[in-house]
Amino acid sequence: MRVLFAVNPATSIFNSMVPLAWALRTAGHDVRVASQHYFGEVITAAGLTAVPVGRNSDFLRAMTAKGISGEVMEEARAGLPAPFDIVDNPDLTWEETRDAHGSDIERYKLEGFAMLAGTVEFARAWQPDLVVWEPFTPAGAIAAKACGAAHARVVWSVDVFGITRERFLGKRNAQPVAEREDPLGDWLGGYARRYGGEFTEDMAVGHFTIDPVPAPLGMRAADPHYLPMRYIAYNGPAVVPGWLQKPAARPRVAITLGVTAIDHFAGYTVSIQDILDSLSDLDIEVVATIDEEEQAKLKRIPDNARLLPYVPLNALAATCSAVVNHAGPGTLLTSALHGVPQLTLPFHFDEPLLAGKLAEQGAGLTIDPTATSGQNIRENLLRLLEEPSFTERAVALREDIAAMPAPNELVGEIERLTVKYRTRQPV
Repeated sequence: MRVLFAVNPATSIFNSMVPLAWALRTAGHDVRVASQHYFGEVITAAGLTAVPVGRNSDFLRAMTAKGISGEVMEEARAGLPAPFDIVDNPDLTWEETRDAHGSDIERYKLEGFAMLAGTVEFARAWQPDLVVWEPFTPAGAIAAKACGAAHARVVWSVDVFGITRERFLGKRNAQPVAEREDPLGDWLGGYARRYGGEFTEDMAVGHFTIDPVPAPLGMRAADPHYLPMRYIAYNGPAVVPGWLQKPAARPRVAITLGVTAIDHFAGYTVSIQDILDSLSDLDIEVVATIDEEEQAKLKRIPDNARLLPYVPLNALAATCSAVVNHAGPGTLLTSALHGVPQLTLPFHFDEPLLAGKLAEQGAGLTIDPTATSGQNIRENLLRLLEEPSFTERAVALREDIAAMPAPNELVGEIERLTVKYRTRQPV
């Protein structure tokens, strides 16, 4: 069958989808990946076929042009309510839930509009049997509707989108009929009608949802059909350095705070210098993946620290006794794959949810980044290294992940569901 992946040009999100694309490709299916033009090199570097669609756009430049970039960035840093927070606030009023859910549409318009028409055009020409899309790319659902394909939503973190939609519908259905607004349904429905259809709820949540988050860390809505899938770490093209191929001489601690803080915001939310200084007298090896510009700001580098701009995390985490990170889903799940306890400094969006879930499982500790200091990072890290229960719970979480079906094991079920939901005959 023909399978079209539709993904917003975000490397971390795309990387989470690559193992599934490989699984379908090695099962004999024709797989192509639609995204903006400039992202083609990232796609082809993963050994997949890229389909450039629409035009290039920069989400942050678009936000700035609309005069909302600074406001949004400040809200993110301050932890003010966002659609993600609906899962933590079930008692929001109908109006608050409607507005929070509806605010996602502005992101879709800014972030996905550039590739929407091109994705539909390619899908109608190529006629895929299945379209696989991630929550920031509703163009995939619209394209599937336009060409009669089945479509699957693949989430890359806690399914806050499905939960938000479920809670929105619950509150909406309790309103008088004349007041049952549905901004997302209206927006998606407008495109469905443009291409000869009508809005159906699958356009918001997929015919089925592929979920790589293990049950102890996840949250799911009641209605979407979920297919659990084992998380497989793909870090992009990488070379494992020689020093990482040798056993660590003493406990190794990785520090990685993600690329978003550098690429999209003003920098890290914590002081790298304070962290390094606070750990400088410990008998550990600190490996910190720090942007080169941020490295240049440091006044000193302790003898027990190794700083690099990039190391493949899947290789690094396997050698670590603990990982300090921002609780980004790729980083957190990659560390969890290796049964490593984690100290998380969650920043925004899904990170506080994941960090809280990890701490609930006893597989790590979390610190509010606005209250972070070198001293409390030191204290919490020492707990992870000295109290065996954290490693025991991290190993248990690793076993939960290992028990989930690998992407290759899901292919047969995906084929069956494609036949069930596809509304046209295969090419």
